[in-house]
Amino acid sequence: MNFTELPNGSYEGYVLVKSVEKKTAKTGKDYLDFVLSDKTGEIVAKMWNNVPADMPFKENSIIKVRGKLGEYNNAPQFTVDMARNIDERDDVDINDFVASSEYTGEYMFDTLRGIVEKFKDEDLKKITLAIMDEYREDLLVWPAAFRLHHAIRGGLLYHTLSIVKISEYIAALYPTVDRELLISGAILHDVAKIFELTLNDAGLVEKYSLEGRLIGHLVKGAMLVEKFGTELNIDRMTVILLEHMLISHHGEPEFGAAIRPLFLEAEILSSLDSLDAKIYEIITATQDIEVGEFSARQWALDNRHLLNHGRKPIEPIANL
Repeated sequence: MNFTELPNGSYEGYVLVKSVEKKTAKTGKDYLDFVLSDKTGEIVAKMWNNVPADMPFKENSIIKVRGKLGEYNNAPQFTVDMARNIDERDDVDINDFVASSEYTGEYMFDTLRGIVEKFKDEDLKKITLAIMDEYREDLLVWPAAFRLHHAIRGGLLYHTLSIVKISEYIAALYPTVDRELLISGAILHDVAKIFELTLNDAGLVEKYSLEGRLIGHLVKGAMLVEKFGTELNIDRMTVILLEHMLISHHGEPEFGAAIRPLFLEAEILSSLDSLDAKIYEIITATQDIEVGEFSARQWALDNRHLLNHGRKPIEPIANL
């Protein structure tokens, strides 16, 4: 967190309120339970004293806090001694407090589009570009998730481009792999998250939409492929292969897949989707942990404590 250390050992700074809730401790005393964030990450925070009777803080607003940094269960925690909402005295912009991809949405979109424009398969080129271009403005900024991997502004394209880059290496190594089919599936596999997730004023995910709760992005994505495939008169087999890749990319029914992957490119996409998500989650969990120490339990990674071994610095993806 981008806090300033004060002479008395306290810290202060501006933060985005990701969540805040008034709770009651075992002693019967009220306290505020926060999740605070800025572009460097997020931290759990507690306000034990001077708790206001009425909640003055709102989610997705910026506040100024002062307090002490500590640890709880091997994870950083901030104890808030003082907090206030910002006003005209504070020269801050909410866009400076939203966790974002290291690369701009325009750069990632144009990179993906440039790859597809060189396809030899005209049907794959046509349907992939048509869907990308139709939803470009949303794709430039959309996060990939609510709380887990790539839950940042631009995270959807960040996750997508990462998978596409790995796909190119795999296709070069294994000549049997249909490179253009794999890349098309990778680009389209999460595109329907723009329908599944709704954003708040900070540009992060606020909740699942009605379509997200009742249909989900796997099936909604296949519906988009069906719609554009029909409108563009795409070869029927090509449409079915893409649809299968989208509805199977979670691998197992227990993880949301409608069916398990049943051909090579579908299996590769499913594996890369899981791999990229895990890499991101492990990096996020260990980046603020001291070398030689373990993270708090990561429930999305089988409740494992993860080690920062320190052999290499934790850095963003290179040459994306």
